[in-house]
Amino acid sequence: MKPSLRPLELRRKRLHRQMENLGDFRRGTISVNYRKCGKSNCACARKGHPGHGPQYLWNATVSGKTRARNLPLGPELEKVEKEVQRYRSFVRLCQELVEVNVQICQLRPARTITDENELEELKKNLQKRFVEKQNKR
Repeated sequence: MKPSLRPLELRRKRLHRQMENLGDFRRGTISVNYRKCGKSNCACARKGHPGHGPQYLWNATVSGKTRARNLPLGPELEKVEKEVQRYRSFVRLCQELVEVNVQICQLRPARTITDENELEELKKNLQKRFVEKQNKR
């Protein structure tokens, strides 16, 4: 049995409300890093030593550029971690919203045109519009 429009529209409204209630979010990941300082007499230079750390680093790629920031252990790290989690929720909700909208689009009927002249005019305009788009490429 195909789903009807009404439950899908209600689901879409619920998804919008969930998005509204997300709060602050940001893309990216938080990594835990151990780094060697490069000093030959430091403990981190010994074989098997993991390095200095842990250091917590937020990374994100925005408009093709990588952004990174060290985060101190404590409230700031906790804040950024929650924001990154909310971003993942946002992405999941977006994907679900698109899926629901596709189902709605498939179920919603196209308008019916009974006037032959209006139908022919629509066909001409659509063909012209799509040919123009093709020529722009």
